[in-house]
Amino acid sequence: AGPMQVERFMSPGWLSNTWLVSDRPGGKGVLIDAGGPFEPVAARIAELRLEVTHLLLTHHHVDHVAHAQACGQRFGCALCGGAPEGELFAGAGLALERPLADGDEFETGGLRVRALWTPGHTRGQFAYLLNDAHVFTGDTLFSGSVGGTRATGHGSFEELRESLLTKLLSLPPRTEVHPGHMESTTIGREAEHNPFLLAFRGQGRAGERPGRAFGRPVDVLLEAQDYDGGTKAWVRFLDSGELAVVPGSRLS
Repeated sequence: AGPMQVERFMSPGWLSNTWLVSDRPGGKGVLIDAGGPFEPVAARIAELRLEVTHLLLTHHHVDHVAHAQACGQRFGCALCGGAPEGELFAGAGLALERPLADGDEFETGGLRVRALWTPGHTRGQFAYLLNDAHVFTGDTLFSGSVGGTRATGHGSFEELRESLLTKLLSLPPRTEVHPGHMESTTIGREAEHNPFLLAFRGQGRAGERPGRAFGRPVDVLLEAQDYDGGTKAWVRFLDSGELAVVPGSRLS
């Protein structure tokens, strides 16, 4: 696996990214997620004369799969995603041509792809590590924030924390992080500065204040800025003891 080029195409509404990764002009490429604007992606692929071989989907939410079928039809690329997300993809009208298991690896041109199962935001959420240098994290890890655990098909807070602290933070600090929304970052930067990761490791300033989330009483353990300019919160539901990460807009 050699040098690679990473380009981002972001939806102005969802702020969701489609990532185009190529090994060289006139070579092979892959797409990660398909919620960004389709035509600029297609134009860039044509400009670089790329053969796009795979579309790697991190999870089934519409802001990540909206143009998946169009990508498959236009570029002839195989639709790939985590096997544990298979039923959820089917519910979104997508049939995976290549279901992936945790740790699966393959090469296309000068690109080497490793699939990483990172449940929490959804139960079949996957990240993709390319050439051991760039990780595409979907809605698990953002610059300064993390994914929520109350969306459709969600997993548990414990799964999210394990995915973040054990799987993603085990990557080298210099690893480039390309999230499903907004700008890129690095593993080292997030390990040092992401308030959620610090709190989950017992190093941050997590405290407790009363509130309500989804109409239920909670202790708010941490509220910090999210990628969209709003906030996200780590909470404990008082009626069950369940921990969760929720949008700040659902707090009162």
